[in-house]
Amino acid sequence: MDYFAQQLINGLVLGSIYGLIAIGYTMVYGIVGMINFAHGDIFMIGGFIALITFLILVSMGLSAVPLILLVVLLVSMAVTAVYGWVVERIAYRPLRHSFRLAPLLSAIGMSFVLSNFSQVTQGAQVKPIPPIITGGHTLHDSGNFAVQLSNIQIVVVVTTIVLLAIFSYVVSRTRFGRDMRACEQDQTMAALLGVDVDRTISMTFVIGAALAAVAGMMYLLYYGLVDFFMGFVAGIKAFTAAVLGGIGSLPGAMLGGLAIGLIETFWSAYFSVEYKDVAAFSILIVVLIFMPTGLLGRPEVEKV
Repeated sequence: MDYFAQQLINGLVLGSIYGLIAIGYTMVYGIVGMINFAHGDIFMIGGFIALITFLILVSMGLSAVPLILLVVLLVSMAVTAVYGWVVERIAYRPLRHSFRLAPLLSAIGMSFVLSNFSQVTQGAQVKPIPPIITGGHTLHDSGNFAVQLSNIQIVVVVTTIVLLAIFSYVVSRTRFGRDMRACEQDQTMAALLGVDVDRTISMTFVIGAALAAVAGMMYLLYYGLVDFFMGFVAGIKAFTAAVLGGIGSLPGAMLGGLAIGLIETFWSAYFSVEYKDVAAFSILIVVLIFMPTGLLGRPEVEKV
């Protein structure tokens, strides 16, 4: 039972990271109706920006960990948001009224550009860092196995909950959120009613990229490394999470992320770790057979 509880904690933490990335996928799909396959690489860029910012701050002599983490978070979100804005302007806006596959192909091309750009500028080697947030708590110790909850796991989960609450409020209670929902329903009618559709779509990409930057920073702190290829793997899994939860649904994206994280963790713990991805995708297929719109998806959200 203790081993099960430990894997549950590990799965929730991993799922929180997937959920933050999946929100970006589901936001863009909800408004534009297209999948931003460069979003995983935006997550990777956020991890590298967090690493570079951390190294710069340490080289400047800063030693206060809370201050360093706050600055790293703000800088990585700001810089990565710029990347998200550029992706929208280059890969999506010129092709918004083209045939459906054009933005998809453009996004895939942008994904290769970002991953190769990171490989050229940062190198192909894995970039490790020493543990920044250390310590933890022993929840239960039976003598043979102790259930541990580390401080970094607490930080990841709390950060995810806070950001999800803030963003849910923005979408449901603010003018920008109403503009987003209007564009999701009908962009032409929203424009006729005074909504700046171009600005709303750009800000959606910016916010999604900022959330991906937070996920990149959490990944760096949790695993202690980044590399240029991590965006592809995490991006595919986060996209799977968005589809599993119901593409276009924000709670569904987070629920799907938690589900994928738990499936991977429990499969790795009790079965062969080499087949954890097979297990995750197999369960996705089974769910979609009986629930084509995902766990929390709505029939009207289906656009492709």
